[in-house]
Amino acid sequence: MTDATKQAEDKLDRPLGQKNQPKPEGEVARTFRKSKEKLTSPWATAAAIIIAVIWTIPTFGLLVSSFRTASEIRSTGWWTWFVNPSFTLQNYNDVLFGAGASSENLGSYFVNSLVIAIPAALFPIAIATMAAYAFAWIKFRGSGALFVLVFALQIVPLQMALVPLLQIFSGVLGISGTFPAVWIAHTIFGLPLCIFLLHNFISEIPGEVIEAARVDGANHTQIFFRIIIPLSLPALASIGIFQFLWVWNDLLVALVFSGGTADVAPLTQRLGELVGNFGRFQERLPAAAFISLIVPLIVFFSLQRYFVRGLLAGSTKG
Repeated sequence: MTDATKQAEDKLDRPLGQKNQPKPEGEVARTFRKSKEKLTSPWATAAAIIIAVIWTIPTFGLLVSSFRTASEIRSTGWWTWFVNPSFTLQNYNDVLFGAGASSENLGSYFVNSLVIAIPAALFPIAIATMAAYAFAWIKFRGSGALFVLVFALQIVPLQMALVPLLQIFSGVLGISGTFPAVWIAHTIFGLPLCIFLLHNFISEIPGEVIEAARVDGANHTQIFFRIIIPLSLPALASIGIFQFLWVWNDLLVALVFSGGTADVAPLTQRLGELVGNFGRFQERLPAAAFISLIVPLIVFFSLQRYFVRGLLAGSTKG
């Protein structure tokens, strides 16, 4: 970590003009302290436990059902497992290795979702970080109006752009039904929100840190990579988690621009096909759902430290 980055982190934690002095409790600090006391009260803890239990019970029921036979799932509820426990891996074997009549096994779609989600999460974040830095620290004519326009794009339904984009991809670029088409579409739809959130974070970096770097002869590229990126890691991780989860769970965008082919289609498409006609194979869904949860859980817990820091960034300023 560079000296400028350390100085910036120190300045983010204390008001301007104070060095190595205890931070006086201002109005904002008192408000934050009172809010923190309310959130850490016994009632808040009890409410959090209740919410966690309400969320966990259906998930646990889904997990139990994934190890039950088809006849048990159709005839009894998952809670009867405690009275008459049973265990089978047939559902997982069917969804992972069994090929259906109209599509391949879940494993190939799992790989497709990884190929779609990773670039579709990295591309918008990379572009949005550069755009947010430009809007926050590079003054140019029309920057305010352009930022408002980017912000306004968040309210435009993405369904309005599906047909025009599909015409461009298929008629002009000729990439419809390929991974690049899905990457570009997710990047376009994710940029407005990513730019807006990152701009709010990057603009809070103390201006004297940027000015000190400029006095030392740093250009915009050096400032961006040596100061902005290190200080923005919590925000980048938070936005990265949201973008990755949104792309991983998406069906509409990927299905439209992948053409529905097994070579490009995501995991969510196969989940819908596993049930079969009239829900004949509904016992496969619990197992397939838990397989689809593996990657999002790994991403979230791996970046949880940065995620919490990103959510709390700026909350103690005052």
